[in-house]
Order: sequence, then C-alpha cells, then structure tokens
Amino acid sequence: MNSRKKKLTVVTTLLLLSSMVLSACGAKTTETKPAAASTAPTPAASAAAPAAAKTDKIYIPIISKGFQHQFWQAVKQGAEKAAKEFNVEITFEGPETEQQVDKQIEMLQAALGKKPSAIAFAALDSKAATPLLEKAKAAKIPVIGFDSGVDSDIPVTTAATDNKAAAALAADKMAAFIGNEGEIALVVHDQTSRTGVDRRDGFTNRIKEKYPNIKIVDTQYGGGDQLKSTDLAKAIIQAHPNIKGIFGSNEGSAIGVINAVTELKKDGKITVIGYDSGKQQTDAVRSGKMAGAITQDPIGIGYWSVKAAVQAIKGETVPKSIDTGFHWYDKTNIDSAEIKPLLYD
Repeated sequence: MNSRKKKLTVVTTLLLLSSMVLSACGAKTTETKPAAASTAPTPAASAAAPAAAKTDKIYIPIISKGFQHQFWQAVKQGAEKAAKEFNVEITFEGPETEQQVDKQIEMLQAALGKKPSAIAFAALDSKAATPLLEKAKAAKIPVIGFDSGVDSDIPVTTAATDNKAAAALAADKMAAFIGNEGEIALVVHDQTSRTGVDRRDGFTNRIKEKYPNIKIVDTQYGGGDQLKSTDLAKAIIQAHPNIKGIFGSNEGSAIGVINAVTELKKDGKITVIGYDSGKQQTDAVRSGKMAGAITQDPIGIGYWSVKAAVQAIKGETVPKSIDTGFHWYDKTNIDSAEIKPLLYD
C-alpha cells in the first residue's frame, strides 16, 4: 500500500472513531436526562401521599350486638343518617349472633386501637366489656351506650328504649288477652345484657305486682336464636299443658315461640306476645299467630347514638339517658300512620 492510500485509510479510521465517540456521548445524554427527570418528583410525591389520605372527619366506630335481626339493620340506617347530617365517619359492625361475646369484645378492642374520637357500644355482656371501657375512659374517648347500653357509669349517655316500661306494657297486654289469670312463661334472649335483664324484670315484676292470679311457670334463655328459642318454647308447652301465654323478649325469641306454637298445633290456644317488629313478627300479627308486640324506634336509636357522640366530642352537655320511645302494635293499628314508620320489616 502506497503512502497516499495509507494516509486515506488513517483519516477514514479516525473519522469513524470520532463518529462513534460522539454517538456514544449523545446516547449517554439521552439516557441520563429522563432518569434525572423521573426521580426528581419522587420526594414531593411521597410527601403528598399522607396529606391525600388524611381526613379531618370525626371517626366513630359503632359496635352492635349482632347483624342477624332486621332491628340492627334499622339501627345502622339511623346511624348512617346522622353520620351524613353531622359529616362524620362511622363504621358499624357486630358479631354474627348475639351469643358471641368474645367476638364482640375483640371488635371493641380493635376499634379502640384505631384511636377513635368516640365509640358507640351495645354490650352483649356488660361485665366482660368493663376493662376495655375503662381503657377508653383513660384515653378520654367518650363512650355512648345504645340499645342494651352498658351496665356501668362509664358511658356519657345511653340511647335506648325504656325496656322495663315497655316490657311492663307487654305484661299488661298479656294479662288482658288471657283474662287476668292462668299460667304463662317467658323466652328471653339473654341474662347478661341490659335489654335481656330489663325486659325480663319489667314483664315479671308487673305480673307479680298487678296480677295475683297469673303464675309465671318458667323463664328460659334462647340467646335470641329462633331455633333454640323454638326448642325451649316447645319444652315449656309440653311441660305445662295448661299454659295460656308466652312472652318472647326480642325478635328471635318471639319468632321461636310462634314456631313452637305452630308446630305443636296450639294456634289460638296460647297467646304469644312479642318484642320488636321484624317481618316474620309483623306477618304473625297480621295472620293472628301473634296477639301483638312492642316496637322500638331502632332508626332513632342509631341516629341518637351518633348525634350524642358528636355532642360529647364537642364538649356539649348530653343527658345521662336518651329515651328513644316504644309503642304497642297489634292487628288494630299495625298499618296506622303512627306505627307503620316504626316497623323494621
């Protein structure tokens, strides 16, 4: 190869190398710029995330005694109405059955762990809940009792039916239906909650005080479960063939009594008085299987639970108890303008 060709080859090689170096530099620049641009916003984005998740709404967990009855769905409806009105956040939960005390206590513990502004609680077992309620008090979390409330001075208020007075009215109605004499019995949902105790005692004490010719031959506890209450009522009827009436203290108890009377073909022979107004009960009243029952105002109970919690959080004066009312209904008034809105069927 002559010198001229050698020079041309060297020049060409140098030009190619130069071009490759420039291309490599250009590629590097193109890669690093977007990387720098994509990482720059990251700190700002992560700082903004908590602000987006943060809410200034008051948080109030509501722990009921269960979900299996239409009553609790109506309480939930009232609570949601108040939450919307007062612009607060609520959760509403309860165990599957009203016999699951341990599960309800777990729910209460988990709710307190979220550091709520207040808590609404309907105790299945007042005594079992006391340690956690003491913890709420120490943390300055107002406790609002509802429905059964809590057998304690810790709640700032309790939104509930006057269960003793309501059950006493049920006793008066029972007496009238059976002619003020004869044997009767009670199937009560429990003996650990305030509602169970007050309805049992309200009914029993009224009978003892006013109707000397009526004898209470048995009181059984079915846990508010209609199947268990059915079995208990059947056993009562079989043990006392002359029984004239049975009082069922809540929705499940009353349905159980109706089932027992129907299965034993005692329709028309045994007077059934109930408490609450779920669909099976209202159907039974319309058909004549149940003489009548007490209805509460569950929507009012849920509404006042939240309203009272908001008042307590704001430091406003709250009455020690909030009577949400009760009414007797039977065939004659079940479809009246006064009663119809209070039925939760």
